[in-house]
Amino acid sequence: MADRGMARIATMLSAQGIDVVRFNFLYRESGSRRPDPMPLLRKCFESVVTRVRAEPGSRRLLIGGRSMGGRVASMMASEEFPCDGLLLLAYPLHPPAQPEKQRVAHLSRVRVPVLCINGTRDAFCTRELMERALATVNTRWTMHWLEGADHSFRVPKSAGRKEEEIWAEVGEASRHWLSELLLPYGSRGRAR
Repeated sequence: MADRGMARIATMLSAQGIDVVRFNFLYRESGSRRPDPMPLLRKCFESVVTRVRAEPGSRRLLIGGRSMGGRVASMMASEEFPCDGLLLLAYPLHPPAQPEKQRVAHLSRVRVPVLCINGTRDAFCTRELMERALATVNTRWTMHWLEGADHSFRVPKSAGRKEEEIWAEVGEASRHWLSELLLPYGSRGRAR
């Protein structure tokens, strides 16, 4: 929940009138670094969504997250979990140095609009493999590549780009996607 990338994107989305709910999975809340099994991760995510939907004023729901959180959200969406879109940051297509272990089987079943932002130096997401995986996707999937960025959206000093530029690009890609995909559904009401 305190991931600096998630905090930055939450601030950017809030400035656009989007309420953002961040949470820790149970294993992180208990201080562990070892992720829970996928069924427990999903149950936790679904519990958070149930709580958010109980709040007055909720209209639309985007789910997503950074890295594993985004993977959990994409798996939920692939099984028709009710949501209006997916926002995936640093989607972990495969474990580092193991491109043969791709996490793509469920992506073709996603039916909601998707914005996926990854760095071109992300050890968890080889661009060529992601482009190949997207050939099987049957939804409006917007893929945005951050030139020179790694899994944490950091760039080496030699790249000639500053961290602020990367985050401005993330914000602009998000703004553009939201204006294209969410606002046309009705009034400029708040999305969740």
